[in-house]
Amino acid sequence: MMTGMRNYLVVTAAYWGFTLTDGALRMLVLLHFYRLGYSPFTLAFLFLLYEAAGIFANLGGGWLASRFGIPRMLAVGLALQSAGLLMLSALDPGWSATMSVAWVVAAQGVAGVAKDLTKTASKSAIKATSEGGAGRLFRWVAWFTGSKNAMKGVGFFLGGLLLDGVGFALSLQLMAAGLWLILVAATLLLPPGLGRAPASRSMRELFAKSSDVNLLAAARIFLFGSRDVWFVVGLPVFLYSTGWSFLEVGGFLAAWTIAYGAVQAATPRLVRRSPDGLSREVPAARIWAGVLTALPVAIAAALLVGGMPRPDLVVVIGLALFGVAFAVNSSLHSYLILAYAGSKKAAEDIGFYYAANAAGRFAGTLASGLLFQVGGLPACLAGSAAMLAVCWALTLALHSRPVAAPAPAAHGA
Repeated sequence: MMTGMRNYLVVTAAYWGFTLTDGALRMLVLLHFYRLGYSPFTLAFLFLLYEAAGIFANLGGGWLASRFGIPRMLAVGLALQSAGLLMLSALDPGWSATMSVAWVVAAQGVAGVAKDLTKTASKSAIKATSEGGAGRLFRWVAWFTGSKNAMKGVGFFLGGLLLDGVGFALSLQLMAAGLWLILVAATLLLPPGLGRAPASRSMRELFAKSSDVNLLAAARIFLFGSRDVWFVVGLPVFLYSTGWSFLEVGGFLAAWTIAYGAVQAATPRLVRRSPDGLSREVPAARIWAGVLTALPVAIAAALLVGGMPRPDLVVVIGLALFGVAFAVNSSLHSYLILAYAGSKKAAEDIGFYYAANAAGRFAGTLASGLLFQVGGLPACLAGSAAMLAVCWALTLALHSRPVAAPAPAAHGA
């Protein structure tokens, strides 16, 4: 038990450091290029390869973590993130707009691979180190997910602060140096064979998931698309256009993400746990998905009514409520994928699930720029509501009782 807890804490601390730089990177890129005059759609385009790369990184990362061990994949993710930061810091202000966009998109693609290799390795480590049944697994997942999102919020604030304080290039170089220190520490402290298991030998075997893993992965696409459709481009540009400074925009996104992470960590106190790990948790996921679906509809309606002296405050209050419901949903889904994942190839199941997560972020990022350019923040919120309705419908099909594994076929049958 003590060894498992120690490994869990090392992985969590390493992922905290990674997430800090990931949040800061997003804010640095978004605010720096918006200040240079890039349109909302172009800003969204800067993040597309970052999100698309994550789809394949998660699928490959789960397989690689099973074959080579979680610590090795964690180190690869940290090294790639450092390389992406250094690549981005080499951007030359004298380049043409086309060359600059291509360079940033490529660097973001490296960072996208890094993020999802690191995430898959870290989440798989929780399954590999947890002991004591569903209750402890739920608490460990909730704390890990909540604390890393709180750290991402700090990263948003750090990105705005660094951009104002030391500039774009030096900020990226300082973060890259910090990641190398984390990489060395994690490599020395984690057992090299953690999470190693027989990997799938064919694509068919890799994609042979249970129906619940498939349904939860599909729900995850729409859940995270519903957030990023307003969060990535729409909200920061909306707030900045209403008179907020870079630091205020970064500060609000930081506060929102930190509070969201705190709610995620507290979710086991809000949802009663069941002995089988599913019979109360799955119905809770359905209820919270329904609540979440109604919130963007209400916020968009309030904005469209018009006549309000401070529409930015309406958005801030509405999205604070959205954050609470979204955090509970996300935490429940993060637990359920580990509950449904097969124990022998958990890293592959988790990688498959987070590939769906990356697909949702990709769709949400693209839609965020397009919808904001067409109809402003209300259009982004309408898109969010539509995605959440699909997410809720998919959770209705999840099994709320453990499903026995099929017996192996007899020889000669």
